[in-house]
Amino acid sequence: MATASNPVARVLAERRGAVLLLTLNAPERRNAIDQEMVDGLHQALDQHQSDPTIAAIIVTGAGDKAFAAGADIAQLRQRTASDAQKAINSAIFTRIEECPVPVIAAIKGFALGGGCELAIACDLRVLGHSAKLGQPEVKLGIIPAAGGTYRLPRLIGLGRARELIYTGRIVDADECLRIGLANYVVPDSEVLDRAFALADEIAQNGPLAVRAAKKAMNALARPEQQHAVLIESSLQAVLFDSDDKKARMDSFLHKQKKS
Repeated sequence: MATASNPVARVLAERRGAVLLLTLNAPERRNAIDQEMVDGLHQALDQHQSDPTIAAIIVTGAGDKAFAAGADIAQLRQRTASDAQKAINSAIFTRIEECPVPVIAAIKGFALGGGCELAIACDLRVLGHSAKLGQPEVKLGIIPAAGGTYRLPRLIGLGRARELIYTGRIVDADECLRIGLANYVVPDSEVLDRAFALADEIAQNGPLAVRAAKKAMNALARPEQQHAVLIESSLQAVLFDSDDKKARMDSFLHKQKKS
């Protein structure tokens, strides 16, 4: 993590008034969430989240193709059952969910797998018309195990969440708005402006009251979340060592090299 003046950092942090903008910065890889990006997000929160002058945080992706196209499949292919138990991505997404101030996801292009889980860990989502969200993990022989199995049902209802997770189907921005996966859908060119307008609207209110409201809603919405995290990571641990997972990820990586 570094300031916006360092273009090689995986996460760029830029302060604009009372709003902190965090940019996932690997556009050549569609901002795939690898260990370096997870570390960058942790560092950004270490540095900024306790600042009482920050009223809101916006998370976005560099480039126009993706917010975050998912986890890095090459790294994911190498992860074992013990890695699943560490809940690497789950931990950072939970930290974003528990951040004291509202966090807004500003999304253009793909937000898939871990990218979708990052988006739904945020409080609010502003989508561009190009946005496409989904949890296609079952196609790779694994499950959404960074919060997808419990955050997505809370957000869009159990029936719709089951459909998206079981099928691995990817939905466009208009459907996201219809099912409650998006708060706003705007032209791609207006995504960041709309996110900042929303953040500025939040910043006009009592900062202690906003933080208290978020804390209260989080507590009421997820009384059994620790249990859910344990179930997710335990089931993922079994899948990470399966032959099916290895074969499906090998096939994905082979197709990716040919394209």
